[in-house]
Amino acid sequence: MGFNTWNAYHCDINESIIVENARLMETLGLLGAGYNYMNIDDCYSEKKRSPEGDIVAHKTRFPSGMKALTNEIHQLGMKAGIYGDSGWFTCQLYPGSFQNELRDARLFQLEWGFDLLKFDNCAVPFDHIIREGIVGKYQRMADAISQVSKEPGKLPMVFSLCQWGREQPWLWGKRFSQSWRTTGDIEPTWRSIASIINQNSFITWASDFYGHNDMDILEVGNGALTYEEEKAHFTAWALMKSPLLIGADLASVSKEALEILKNEDVIAINQDPVVGTAISPFRWGINPDWVSNETHPAQYWSDESANGTVFMLLNTLDEPADMFFNLTESPWIRAGRKYSVRDLWSHSENGTAIRNFTAQGVPAHGVIALLLRDAGDEPEALEPPCVRPEWCMDQNGTLIESGVSNSHLDL
Repeated sequence: MGFNTWNAYHCDINESIIVENARLMETLGLLGAGYNYMNIDDCYSEKKRSPEGDIVAHKTRFPSGMKALTNEIHQLGMKAGIYGDSGWFTCQLYPGSFQNELRDARLFQLEWGFDLLKFDNCAVPFDHIIREGIVGKYQRMADAISQVSKEPGKLPMVFSLCQWGREQPWLWGKRFSQSWRTTGDIEPTWRSIASIINQNSFITWASDFYGHNDMDILEVGNGALTYEEEKAHFTAWALMKSPLLIGADLASVSKEALEILKNEDVIAINQDPVVGTAISPFRWGINPDWVSNETHPAQYWSDESANGTVFMLLNTLDEPADMFFNLTESPWIRAGRKYSVRDLWSHSENGTAIRNFTAQGVPAHGVIALLLRDAGDEPEALEPPCVRPEWCMDQNGTLIESGVSNSHLDL
């Protein structure tokens, strides 16, 4: 969790902007909510390396130097992140790290004091030079980070791969990184949000305590999404256990955006100390299950957590809709039990759900996020005997064919 400069500023960054946003992270309560990384993206350096071969901080935009900047960030109780590239140049044509991996890792961590490295995928060397696939290309910097961490008192920098989902990083990124980008760059539009959710719905299994699918920097607070869309965006990123990196100008961020970013109930699921896995779809809804749809991703999601079963209902329609499910469609719910219901956005306890649940009037592109806790046995003699009739059988061998129970909770 933290802040990244790219979405709000792109290349228009300087040390004053970094320090101002770092201080605002503290005063606005975001640091207290868990956002503890201040990450600098592309365009912080001079266009050429020094005569000795080092990357040089931009003399006009960062006149105090990077070590002074990371010292100030650390004094605020935060960690500092920096950006690099696995190729000849960064995506904005500043120096990349290819063939300088160890030199740059030492510079970033030992001399400049950074704790995290975001590593991009631009300016790829010719095949006859690199003679590696994408795994080997990123392994070079991973090895350099490992070597630098052998210095006394040093832990490895957090290594965040930014390779836009190329060559299925969810299969190999966990070998040497803590997160990996799963898609191309995010945009502040609902179509982009829906597309990223759709693509990630098929690889939720890859996230756990050892590494995370990175769905890209948050667009909450950048003004182009509706309030309901921002809530859905934040909920999906948080419950799918993506890194949560704020990408808005904190000096002008709205009260509503701040309330979304500081939702303690939702953040608690993202930062669950017991369960590291992501929510996954149990029913796609509009589409047949396991069917990709960039504009209408899966709608019904769940996962276990330290404090109960988490549900996300995502209305991908352009109009309000009622959303209904049987509780035991989720693998984390026990049949024959009732469940207390907590709404993670209203922060309210909303009665008890038995067998089924209906969320009424979910706004267009809106979300419902729930935490269900076991509340004991359901009432005796409910009919039908099985809410899900497939192979429902009496102990005498009689196969029971039944419809869906009418016993449910409306929200």
